Amino acid sequence: MDLRKLKKLIDLVEESGIAELEITEGEERVRITRALQPAMSQQTITLPAAPPIVANATTVQGSATIGAVVANAAPAAEGYVLKSPMVGTFYRSSSPDAKAFAEVGQTVGVGDTLCIIEAMKLMNEIESDHAGVVKAILAENGQPVEYGQPLFVIG
Repeated sequence: MDLRKLKKLIDLVEESGIAELEITEGEERVRITRALQPAMSQQTITLPAAPPIVANATTVQGSATIGAVVANAAPAAEGYVLKSPMVGTFYRSSSPDAKAFAEVGQTVGVGDTLCIIEAMKLMNEIESDHAGVVKAILAENGQPVEYGQPLFVIG
């Protein structure tokens, strides 16, 4: 098979979007594979406007909810950030109907299970390597996570 024919086949694979092409001509055999890059998803997070500063705390309602949103919005502000040790799917509990391993405000110790990351059909328990209070959970249940992606803020 000549070089021009190979180049044309490679161009066809690139243009068509197929992942693999295999051609056999007599004794010659050519297999062209293309590594597909995963689509990068972008998320836009809209935060509510900051509540007015009020001297009388009884007039501010929902301040605990606002505090949790602010903690999720600024994980680097304060505390230890636990990052994903692998690529996989993030789960907060061992099954859909089970209680979550960790909640915001919960005190955790070193070695406590915080979540599960499923990778290649294996469930990997992710344990805390820092003791403190969970300030924020930065991943959604069932969401794909990347290596090094921040998952929890522990203060």
